[in-house]
Amino acid sequence: MAKNLVIVESPAKAKTIEKFLGKDYTVASSFGHIADLPTKELGVDTEGDFKPKYIVNKDKKDVVSKLRKLAKTAEIVWLASDEDREGEAIAWHLAEELKLDKDKTRRIVFHEITKSAILKAIDNPRSIDYNLVNAQQARRVLDRLVGYELSPILWRKVKGGLSAGRVQSVSVRLIVEREREIQDFKAEASFRIDAEFTTEEGKTFKAKLPKNFDTKKEAEDFLKKNTGANYKVADLSTKPAKKSPAPPFTTSTLQQEAARKLYFSVSKTMTMAQRLYEAGHITYMRTDSVNLSEDARKGAKQEILKSYGEKYSKTRQFKGKSKGAQEAHEAIRPTNFENHTVKADRDEERLYELIWKRTVASQMSEAELERTNVKIDADKHTKQFTANGEVLIFDGFLKVYLEGSDDEDEEQEGMLPALKINEKLENNYITATERFTRPPYRYTEASLVKKLEELGIGRPSTYAPTISTIQNRNYIEKGSIEGMERNYAQLILKNDTFSEKMLSETVGSDKGKLVPTAVGTVVNDFLVNHFSNILDYNFTAKVEQSFDDIAEGNEEWTKMMRDFYSEFHPQVLDVAENAEREVGERILGEDPETGKPVSVRLGKFGPMVQIGSVEDDEKPRFAGLMPDQTLDSITYEEAMDLFKLPKEIGEYEGETVEVNNGRFGPYVRYGKTFVSLDKGEDPMIVDMERALELIKAKEKADAPIYVYDGKPVQKGVGRFGPFLKWNDIFINVNKKYDFDNLSDAEIEELIEDKKRKEIEKVIHNWEEEGIRVEKARWGRSNILKGKTKIELPKTVDASKLTLEEVKEILDKKTKKPAKKKPAAKKKTSAKKAGTAKKTTTKKK
Repeated sequence: MAKNLVIVESPAKAKTIEKFLGKDYTVASSFGHIADLPTKELGVDTEGDFKPKYIVNKDKKDVVSKLRKLAKTAEIVWLASDEDREGEAIAWHLAEELKLDKDKTRRIVFHEITKSAILKAIDNPRSIDYNLVNAQQARRVLDRLVGYELSPILWRKVKGGLSAGRVQSVSVRLIVEREREIQDFKAEASFRIDAEFTTEEGKTFKAKLPKNFDTKKEAEDFLKKNTGANYKVADLSTKPAKKSPAPPFTTSTLQQEAARKLYFSVSKTMTMAQRLYEAGHITYMRTDSVNLSEDARKGAKQEILKSYGEKYSKTRQFKGKSKGAQEAHEAIRPTNFENHTVKADRDEERLYELIWKRTVASQMSEAELERTNVKIDADKHTKQFTANGEVLIFDGFLKVYLEGSDDEDEEQEGMLPALKINEKLENNYITATERFTRPPYRYTEASLVKKLEELGIGRPSTYAPTISTIQNRNYIEKGSIEGMERNYAQLILKNDTFSEKMLSETVGSDKGKLVPTAVGTVVNDFLVNHFSNILDYNFTAKVEQSFDDIAEGNEEWTKMMRDFYSEFHPQVLDVAENAEREVGERILGEDPETGKPVSVRLGKFGPMVQIGSVEDDEKPRFAGLMPDQTLDSITYEEAMDLFKLPKEIGEYEGETVEVNNGRFGPYVRYGKTFVSLDKGEDPMIVDMERALELIKAKEKADAPIYVYDGKPVQKGVGRFGPFLKWNDIFINVNKKYDFDNLSDAEIEELIEDKKRKEIEKVIHNWEEEGIRVEKARWGRSNILKGKTKIELPKTVDASKLTLEEVKEILDKKTKKPAKKKPAAKKKTSAKKAGTAKKTTTKKK
């Protein structure tokens, strides 16, 4: 056995580190945390000092057993988990659960997985930082207290199966409040004036009035004033300007920029970054720091000089604004600047290139610009047109990278032709275009991360899981509405002739944006009403600051817990006892036929409208909301329309055709066949012609495209892309094939390839017994399939197993241990004569 055992969190990280260390080192993985709070109980001593009860989960017992054996035979154990609070807690749990000897244990940290960084860490070990451990414990315990005490209240007061969390609930609040701002917003119209002019040299450029007109009449009057007008350049100013590069990536800025430029979700960005880090391509990807080490700045400079030249180089150091940057000493950067790209999965390559460009650009010269402002006079009125433009004199860092923007209204300044003061200009046209004020934008994942960071809520490690959690809990969803058409007017003056036309634009799109669900809205309202302090933005930010203070050794974590819980727990008990049930009910009006109230509320299967109430003699009538309708926004008229469904619209092949709305949205049904309507399609206006169109499209899609080996082949598109279905086997079709025009030969090739792979992964197959042994995905282990699925130990050579041995393993794993019979009660021996107890008669 090797003299040294190095323990890291992931197998990929272990594999990379193994390449740098010699035969005296064994590198093993803990597969993340080996111990955590129990799932079926609170696991925190709230009566004492809030000591957590850590347990090793069943799925980690084999890992712990293996690590314990390796640690016993090693002379030194190196705990090499990440240098953040979670990593420090992992190292601490390893030391505790493996019962490591302090004299034989070393804690090492590094920000990049390179040979020099690993060897430097081994030369400079330290002990476990208990301040970081306590900060992690504080976060874990506080979040456990909030989640375990609030969730049961939600089950009783709102809806079963719900859960609450400290950072997650605040994130939902941000999104709900933004949605209400949008619903309450009233658009106001104004008219923007734009013009196009031609210079004496025949070059054209555009200008505008700095201020819009409030009414159509004002805009029309202004355009008519320009009839027969002469124009000239009244003023011309040119100023030099410089544009500086953005700092290197932190976790949050990487998440934001990857969303803007690569369209990655926050969780995908973190997954790709984790793989790049573990492969040794980038430095640690959970950081608040924009700092670059001296070696990094030198490496970037060398590459800039080599690739772009001296004038493009400008070494600089950035200072971060985040108060929570004490744990991370460097920004996210490449480990080797010579590598402009890396060999990896395509998405990993794209993210690496983004990181490389951003880091290199941060060490490059400013871009030099010339900004020009032009003012144009007319001889028929006193208002001035203005035009702005910029000319790029020297590209500097822009040669490599330009930061993206979340501002959807941001206008890019263009170039202006050469102009001079008093130069006469020819007007080509002037337009007055009706424009509407816009409501606040819904959050994207990237802009939500930016907002959370601005408020000081959460830390780098929390953003991705927070956003995933609130979507998985169905509090938030990605919008799917393309928007609606809106008409607007445009007035035109051209060749001294006035005209008007109507145009249209699409507004209100929420595609890909974060939208609250009915459940999310009701849960948010309940929590804000009864636990306003927990959902207060300042409180959440203050808690994060306390965690930082604990990490720095400036605050005691158990005292923080006592202070919090002494106020929180009585509040929970009070709400549980006194709060009324919350379903988000809103009375819309009365049913004209029965006079009963029409209301909208959250029901068992989602948001719904209701006629009547449970107190009525008759059972209330219910109807589900459409996907684009919400509890807050649905009107009385829209609610009453829902009761017109299901609606019969005709007959097809002897079956009644009806349109209806269900749990998964509106649909057309005939017989036992259901066909979903397109997203945003109104079932109330679907007629028989449209229904037949959908039905025939469904029949065509379900029809076999080929028959192979006597069995039909069907096409489909699922979560993971296009596929073929044959003999109940799903076959993914990759991009090298033209899915819409697959040839018979290609279909057969795909099926044969799938069959071959299925055969190759099966080691043994006893069909009559219903048992087989196969290779698991990624080839990490072998799987035994029989009555159940069993992972075989790596010590077992699966290729040499016999049927009898397989049956023995299956029986051993699936056979339930016999219940112990209760011990027989001992018979009491007859008492000796003369010692028997006398019975006493009851007194009357």
